[in-house]
Amino acid sequence: MEENQPKIGKFSWTYGIILGVVGIIFNVMLMMAGMHYEQTLPIQLIGISLLAVVVLFAISQFKKANGGFLKLSEALKIGAATAVVGAIIGLVYYFLLTNVIEPDFMDKAGEIAKVKAFKDNPSLTQEQWDQGMEMQKKFAYLAYPFILIIQTILGLIAGLIGGLIMKKEQSTY
Repeated sequence: MEENQPKIGKFSWTYGIILGVVGIIFNVMLMMAGMHYEQTLPIQLIGISLLAVVVLFAISQFKKANGGFLKLSEALKIGAATAVVGAIIGLVYYFLLTNVIEPDFMDKAGEIAKVKAFKDNPSLTQEQWDQGMEMQKKFAYLAYPFILIIQTILGLIAGLIGGLIMKKEQSTY
């Protein structure tokens, strides 16, 4: 049976690419609607839902290709690896967006955040805001690994849920 078992990597790459492309399409839709600066809860939940749906679909397709069998460890690997591939594609898009497509993206996003911050916290001073922005610029490079880690954790969670629901191991005798 081992020789005929499908490769987890194949499913992770295939569905990770699909996840990355779907994420880019979603972000382009947000851009077309003028909402790509917003990080509201509904937008974040849609992104997480897209990840979960693609990971669950990848797991179900692996199980189908594996004769209806699935181990929890396989589901976890597929979930994490699919999320990593999707995240890398998404980060490449984000890099291109902020450096090539719309080089002033970070400035515009900062202005929108500033208006909201001053509205939500009237005691905030311009000096405090400037200090916060300066600190944020110093650590901006950490956004990439942080996003990768968060996506991997979300993929593991989706893989765990999918694995617990779809798990079916072969009998040993």
